[in-house]
Amino acid sequence: MQKNNASNIELDETTLKILDCLQKNAELSIAELSEIVGLSQSPCWRRVNELKTSGLIQKSVAIADQEKLGLHVNVFVHVTLCRQTEECLMQFEEAIRDLPEIMECYLMSGEADYMLRVVVHDLREYQHLLTNCLTKIPAVSSIRSSFALSRVKYTTALPLGI
Repeated sequence: MQKNNASNIELDETTLKILDCLQKNAELSIAELSEIVGLSQSPCWRRVNELKTSGLIQKSVAIADQEKLGLHVNVFVHVTLCRQTEECLMQFEEAIRDLPEIMECYLMSGEADYMLRVVVHDLREYQHLLTNCLTKIPAVSSIRSSFALSRVKYTTALPLGI
């Protein structure tokens, strides 16, 4: 049994099973969930509630079908800044924070300072984002783009080791 340091919740096998099930389908009812994990409904509900109030479950969302929405292009963008000062880092992060096309952004070690995952309809839309937004951020020194040819694996469920 492991203990989560941030929330002091005991992550026993049953709690991890609950979390695993909800990561795969957040629409499960407490009745369905309790049957799957082998608990009665009240203790199952309490554990789910603990996971939510502790912040281990941050939110439940609907995952839209990217292809059906016509968002066919995934771009992985490596961004290098002119300097790695706190001011430049903050300037870049603030500039990209509200761009809806940028799905993920990571501060990286290695050659590039940041890696972004960008989702757009087509190359013209990416070009617009690149030329009208990313290249206009003063802290940016260089941008390298890699286009995904196909998605091999995609999941939002974290590996819980169960």
